[in-house]
Amino acid sequence: MASMTIRTDEAYARELDAADPLSALRAEFDIPTRRALTGTGAGFSPEESTEPGDSPCIYLCGNSLGCMPRRAREAVIRQLDDWSMLGVEGHRHGRDPWLCFHERFRGPLSRLVGATEREVVAMNSLTANLHLLMMSFYRPTRERYRIVIEDSAFPSDSYAVCSQAEAHARYAGFDPASAVVRLTPAPGESSLKTQDVAREIDRLGGSVAMVLLGAVNYLTGQWLDMPGITSQCRSRGIGVGWDLAHAIGNVPMSLHDWGADFAVWCSYKYLNAGPGAVGGAFVHERHLADRTLPRLAGWWGNDPQTRFQMSKTFVPVERADAWSLSNPPILSMAPLIASLDLFDRARIGALRQKSLALTDYLERLVDRINAESRGGTIGLLTPRDPEARGCHLSMTLPGDADAAMLALRRAGIICDFREPNVFRFAPVPLYNTFTDVHRTAAALRAIVA
Repeated sequence: MASMTIRTDEAYARELDAADPLSALRAEFDIPTRRALTGTGAGFSPEESTEPGDSPCIYLCGNSLGCMPRRAREAVIRQLDDWSMLGVEGHRHGRDPWLCFHERFRGPLSRLVGATEREVVAMNSLTANLHLLMMSFYRPTRERYRIVIEDSAFPSDSYAVCSQAEAHARYAGFDPASAVVRLTPAPGESSLKTQDVAREIDRLGGSVAMVLLGAVNYLTGQWLDMPGITSQCRSRGIGVGWDLAHAIGNVPMSLHDWGADFAVWCSYKYLNAGPGAVGGAFVHERHLADRTLPRLAGWWGNDPQTRFQMSKTFVPVERADAWSLSNPPILSMAPLIASLDLFDRARIGALRQKSLALTDYLERLVDRINAESRGGTIGLLTPRDPEARGCHLSMTLPGDADAAMLALRRAGIICDFREPNVFRFAPVPLYNTFTDVHRTAAALRAIVA
């Protein structure tokens, strides 16, 4: 097998890094140092680390919080300076006038999700956006009321859909306890197949009002067949929405062409906009002029041509902006400028190619470890088909999970852990290297041994 012939020396990883056309992007980010792994709460003292405290760690947690673009600080300070010097006049006369600040994100975001600029907006947070969009696109009746999600959906999505079902049930007259249907993989499988989704939708018949799935599953790293599932739903008259929290900035998409009704995302993971940064939404253009859609309205969704007439009547602008509520959070948005500039510089297609190479390299190294192991082995939850996954691999490690995490930290590795025993490793193509992957595999080899 291919994994048995791969070179396992670190020199080979360095050769791959030297040939990487995107390698210069790493210098655009602040990589946390090994000091972040020591001290209070880390489980061991600085003296136990084998590397200097100021050396960069191996940061494989961009699927939870991306590293900080170095120009993010400058972007925020620029807005603070305008606030300091101009006060309220910054709305119209700042270097980046705040009244139209959100407009600068339309182009970069539309390129990342495969949409027109009219169809995207940077606003709110992911779950707030999910509620706003479900208000418009989840319109249950007594007969057609079910929402289909994956069983391993991120908890916030589960909470949102359950609360939406409960809120509608009292008026539509259906049982909220049966409204949310959770998809599970076939026996013996760790991920969903497109046919599993179609089979369940057909079984439920005309009772399905909406399908809402995570495009890239947060737990397994599986990238679902978005065009296939979207097409199936639309052919059955079912509304379809996508949670892009783990997809945007990770995998290339074509939401407009695929025909999804809506999508929502956050920007603190692969978009590297900082903790709690502004989220975003997509609404297909076929809905933008539909004034009959129910919605929760706010001032910033009003047509900007009449916004300051202070009318008592809401007139939605024919853009995705119509679902935004309040004026944009400038200080929260500013770091996103620095990150999206880097995506435009690199292009999502090139980043995807490097991502495929990084995860393939890690997978092959893990296969080699397993082939040579005389004891426990590493389990891979993420699909082996490269086209069915994003840039993170989810694994189970032998032995005690706490001991394994401590060993990874001592090796200078920041990854993510989910109960009861899932380790998520995300080599992000913007700033991770093949050497990062090689050293991670070396730490995994030591854990298995």
